[in-house]
Amino acid sequence: MDRYPFPKIDLHLHLDGSMLPETAWKLARERNIPMPADTLEEFRNFIVLTADCKSVNEYLKRFEMPLSILQDRDSLARVTRELVSLLSAQGLAYAEIRFAPQLHTRKGMAQRDAVEAVLSGLREALAECPSIQAGILLCAMCIGSEKANEAENLLTVELAKEFLGQGVVGVDLAGAEGIVPLSRFAPVFARASKLGVPFTCHAGDSQGADTVKAALDFGAKRIGHGHHIVLDRALCARAIRDGVTLEICPTSNIQCQTQPSYEAHPLKRLIQMGVPCTINTDNMILSDISLDKEYDHCIREMGLSYADLIRCNINSARASFLEDAPKAALIESLLACLDTLPGKI
Repeated sequence: MDRYPFPKIDLHLHLDGSMLPETAWKLARERNIPMPADTLEEFRNFIVLTADCKSVNEYLKRFEMPLSILQDRDSLARVTRELVSLLSAQGLAYAEIRFAPQLHTRKGMAQRDAVEAVLSGLREALAECPSIQAGILLCAMCIGSEKANEAENLLTVELAKEFLGQGVVGVDLAGAEGIVPLSRFAPVFARASKLGVPFTCHAGDSQGADTVKAALDFGAKRIGHGHHIVLDRALCARAIRDGVTLEICPTSNIQCQTQPSYEAHPLKRLIQMGVPCTINTDNMILSDISLDKEYDHCIREMGLSYADLIRCNINSARASFLEDAPKAALIESLLACLDTLPGKI
């Protein structure tokens, strides 16, 4: 029985961090890619045992294994199809899945090839799973100096514009925080704004509230993670005033040690302050997590109520890059769920 029988939404979900272990194992063996285990069962255990890291940068190193596998059209299409099918089976109504096309060009694919492959897998999954809607976010990347891959990042934005409305719903900036000031990536977001491409931005996770300010200065209405905004009350007030939504990923924050524990996580404080927050998984497989498990942590250790979970999903629907009609229908459905709760605590 579904413990959370309301329309569930995940706005912050990385494709390469959410590949099924069985699929990773099979694709790696087919492609003669070394794996950190001798059997599938050992590989599953490896994923769980290495979930907790010392920092965000250590956590990001764990993407090397899935990225080494996802370097051809077939693997990208398959992993996308399987992920959407899994999300549907878990009762999700909508998901935005993000990936960085430029990280899948090591073996001859162009960024366009990677986008087309992921969209192919998305179309197949949506045809097979009519109960879920999903869109793709294309990630620009921070890999060092903002000039190191500026051309690749701008191409990612151009591709997002080209495929907008065909499965792509927006862009993001991902990668390690703090290598260079986030403000230096302004040209990426200026181009997205000029082209009318919706965007979110990773900020305020391993770094402080100043990175959230930089993202807001770009015009971002969604922030990936962003929980360190709690350290700046004036910035929180700005986020509330401007309708900025945070994509909170509790388990990822704990595993990356950007928050010390579920109990200490500021999600409830942010909600009480009136900052629009959402609850997401970040990397389902690498973090050994699902939305239901995140909700369990939110209720048991973080002090949220069942009604809070529904309200966070209403925030997700409102902040989503869905088209107006399906967005309105999703919000209406969630509001109806909230109305049926006794006391709405």
